[in-house]
Amino acid sequence: MDAQAVSFRVGKDELASAVGWVARNLPTKPTQPMLRAMLISATDEGLELAGYDYEVSTKVRASADIEQTGTVAVAGRLLAEIISSLPGKPIEMKVAGNSLEVTCGTSRFELPLIPLDDYPPMPKLPEVTGEFSPALFERAISQVSSAAGSDDTLPMLTGIHMEIDGENVTLTATDRFRLAQRRLRWLPQVEQAKAKLLIPAKNLSDHAHTLSVSGDEQVEIAVGTGEQIGAEGLFGLHYGNRQTTMRMLDADFPNVAPLLPKTHTSVAKVNINQLVSAIKRVTLVDRGAQLRLQFSEGQLILSAGASDAGHAEEMVECEYSGEDNFIIAFNARYLQTGLNSLGTENVVFGFNEPSRPAILVPEPEQMPSRDEQGVFPTPETDYTYLLMPVRLPG
Repeated sequence: MDAQAVSFRVGKDELASAVGWVARNLPTKPTQPMLRAMLISATDEGLELAGYDYEVSTKVRASADIEQTGTVAVAGRLLAEIISSLPGKPIEMKVAGNSLEVTCGTSRFELPLIPLDDYPPMPKLPEVTGEFSPALFERAISQVSSAAGSDDTLPMLTGIHMEIDGENVTLTATDRFRLAQRRLRWLPQVEQAKAKLLIPAKNLSDHAHTLSVSGDEQVEIAVGTGEQIGAEGLFGLHYGNRQTTMRMLDADFPNVAPLLPKTHTSVAKVNINQLVSAIKRVTLVDRGAQLRLQFSEGQLILSAGASDAGHAEEMVECEYSGEDNFIIAFNARYLQTGLNSLGTENVVFGFNEPSRPAILVPEPEQMPSRDEQGVFPTPETDYTYLLMPVRLPG
């Protein structure tokens, strides 16, 4: 392909969407200047835009009238800003000397070409392993990603652990203070598929939020097939006209199964909207927000603050069974995150001791009842948010 003879015409809206998506994944402070580049390839099949920073690759196709084929590279984020600012008219791009000329209506820009010689080869998408519906995938990733850590010195906690077991997939993330786990089903390419993968939570969450799939298209997960699942170290997504790869984490995710309690000495059901609103009001006196919860039959009393900084409390109605005047404290922000991730009208809490983790689960069809041992079993659920308590003063 002749990199110095590219020429094409494309609709503004489709180009803006494609360029914006690729640019969003380009590094803001690249370790190598060439990594700020966006590759623009004009082929007989249409237009292809791509970016790569050794960790994440993105590639998207767009329809265009191609006059001359070839590949060029320009500063991707700058191109995205320019395209988004242009009027809703067709855009023409062509190479003019050492620049890419962008014309739309009466606007014209010239962007310096970035040499292609040192640009790293784009990784290939691994073989497709299975597929999800876009809404289910986005929702599940959103539910667990909020519990992932951000401390790069503990890389195993910055990822989402994906365990594949045939038609069943379990997503888990934890930062040691909270844990989120989501079970869901998918359509695997091979019924007996099994794998344990660790994907960077931020990268996976960012891409899950940008899914743009129409009709009945599915999100394809591409990490290989058979014994080769995960062997390439790449986690691939393909949806619609977009595909991306991200390098998986080379770390061992902790065994979290023992952390999830199977029974509870106390349970409570509370309306989520009422509880979240009360938390926001009570923590106004203490943005650092150690939130104290006191449960008794029919009510929950929230309180925060100290005498020197102000004090607030509020009562919320609840259904509660267990130790009377049970008191536990949480980080308010972590608690709100868990409540907002449930997606039901009510939350069900499970407690054992004020010093042991509590669980939050979506409201089940039937509240758990005491068993023969006098404890409440954890409700059957596809989503669990576990939260470590904070120590009460004194």
